[in-house]
Amino acid sequence: MDAAEFDEFYTASYSRLVHQVYAMIGSREEARDCVQEAFAKAWSRRQSFAQVEHPEAWIRTTAYRLAVSRWRRMVRSRQSPDRALQPSRLGGSPTPDRVAVVEALKTLPESQRRALVLHHLCDLPVAQVAVELGVPEGTVKARLSRGRTALAALLGHSETGSVTQGASRV
Repeated sequence: MDAAEFDEFYTASYSRLVHQVYAMIGSREEARDCVQEAFAKAWSRRQSFAQVEHPEAWIRTTAYRLAVSRWRRMVRSRQSPDRALQPSRLGGSPTPDRVAVVEALKTLPESQRRALVLHHLCDLPVAQVAVELGVPEGTVKARLSRGRTALAALLGHSETGSVTQGASRV
């Protein structure tokens, strides 16, 4: 993959990948940093990266793993276990629907959250989600079903269809 092809891939997919990783981890700044670092890793390995079957999936998975690694380092390095002593982390003012969906996603088990984000926000078919997560398609379907049911309960919706519509705005 030459520089022009890589630049084109970066331009076409960076924003989409940031949004997808943000939905998985809940921090936009962390998502930007991790996606940027994943692209840097891909650039440094561009000869082998050119052979990757699904480059966006590779970047997304690498960025997610980087975020998990950063989170683990941060947790290990905490000096004070008392959250009351930590500075508050107030951000911008997102819409109430977005806040509700992100907060509801945070309460789900990681496996369900990732399956929901990959399928509904990344628009990946169940088969591709299964490949990316390394699980059978039936497992993905079960995670999606359980996740949608849990989200519906958390968001106070009677039908899971309205949950996915709300989640698409994240």
